[in-house]
Amino acid sequence: MSTEHPDLTRTREGSGHPNVSVLLEGYEAFGKGDLDRLAELWTPGVRWHEPGRNLLSGDHTGIDEVFALFRRVLELTEGSLRVAELRSACADDTDGVAVVRLTAHRGDRTLDVLGAHISRFEDGRVAEFWPAYTDQAAVDAFYS
Repeated sequence: MSTEHPDLTRTREGSGHPNVSVLLEGYEAFGKGDLDRLAELWTPGVRWHEPGRNLLSGDHTGIDEVFALFRRVLELTEGSLRVAELRSACADDTDGVAVVRLTAHRGDRTLDVLGAHISRFEDGRVAEFWPAYTDQAAVDAFYS
């Protein structure tokens, strides 16, 4: 897992809400493979809703299930999944959205897609997560 945040400081300075920092810290932890930090940022019963019709689709409940999903992603992408760009992030007390560009390769297949990551917060921690992609068909083809 890796992320590149060329403009993360500007995004953080302009955030205005503490839950934006939660989102940004989550992307930083994901990029470093810091699962302990991710677990601190999420509720124990976090629910991850992976859209589409592919090997990853479905609901994953609890930190262990979400981490199992991450291991499956790493396996399928040979560790190549990247948050190549964090375009923006905003949040309030209950909801947050990050616009990201994801890239990965899988054998001779490549993925380069824009997504909106929607989070629901409880007490300053992510309780629920929905990724939405601009090209779900491409994501499905990549992970099928």
